[in-house]
Amino acid sequence: MSWLRANLFSSPANAAMTIAMLALLGWALPPALRWLFFDAVWGHAPASACDAVRGQGACWAVVTEKFRFMLFAVYPYEQQWRPAIVIAVLCALLVVSAMRRAWRPWLAAVWALGIVVSFWLMGGGAGLVPVRTEQWGGLPVTLILAIFGVAFAFPLGVLLALGRRSQLPMVRSLSVIYIEVVRGVPLITVLFMASVMFALFLPEGMRIEQLLRAQIAIILFVAAYLAEAVRGGLEAVPRGQYEAAEALGLSYWKAMALVILPQALRVAIPSIVNSFIALFKDTSLVVIIAIYDFAYAVKKSVETDFSWKKYFIEAFLFSIVVYWVFCFAMSKYSQWLERDLARGEHR
Repeated sequence: MSWLRANLFSSPANAAMTIAMLALLGWALPPALRWLFFDAVWGHAPASACDAVRGQGACWAVVTEKFRFMLFAVYPYEQQWRPAIVIAVLCALLVVSAMRRAWRPWLAAVWALGIVVSFWLMGGGAGLVPVRTEQWGGLPVTLILAIFGVAFAFPLGVLLALGRRSQLPMVRSLSVIYIEVVRGVPLITVLFMASVMFALFLPEGMRIEQLLRAQIAIILFVAAYLAEAVRGGLEAVPRGQYEAAEALGLSYWKAMALVILPQALRVAIPSIVNSFIALFKDTSLVVIIAIYDFAYAVKKSVETDFSWKKYFIEAFLFSIVVYWVFCFAMSKYSQWLERDLARGEHR
């Protein structure tokens, strides 16, 4: 009761707002729950079963029916066990990397192995049926673009942030120009340039896969935003820390690696994770260069089938839940990491 008084009924205005919100929930929540769960069609069911309750309950049977296309898009049906394993490998890499006790040099070797295994499974060869990148799609492509985009953009962003604060005019100017130019254009433009214009600068006869072009474009784009997030953390480090590193006789790179960057990155965690979350959602933009990401695969799964086309809302709600799970996990992990690092700082 004391918590209720302090947080929900501490003043007449707060009490009125609490009552209004409870009334709104009481009005909206029961019909929403009935449509989403209680009156919905679940499991394997024909479209006719959903037609019988249309408007009264959701048709989650569309997710059951189109589940494999939503996850793997046009990847060969009989080979879809391979992208399923890739999803598990990439998620396992994320879980291992999230544990602080795994922050050791061997983690880089684990990531290298995971990258090799992922591309071997997706592309085939060495005992597996080859699958062209044009047939890759769905959730594995979204995870590949997001995870590898972050993995390679982060060190580039750190270097750009250090370059922007460099005492060398040429290094500082080039870093500033790169960051401001890339941040001044939308990701769609960068993807389009990578898809169309990049090929014009390649030697004759040389060809780079469309997915790799998109990956490079995402890395270069996200690195500019991460550079500003890291620079904000560097600005927050007290000047005395720089002077202390100089007094210990540390070189520039040792001072940055051992003294400055650990403090700067701890301060910049919210901004960095915000960039990660934005990148994960922005991977849906690769559809403009004909890459079947997860969101586009969900759209096409119902768009090309007339009997299920009317239940696109349920399909999109499923994609929303998948995106939310990954983004919410990143958000909660960043909050835990902030608390954990702060606790270590006060020991």
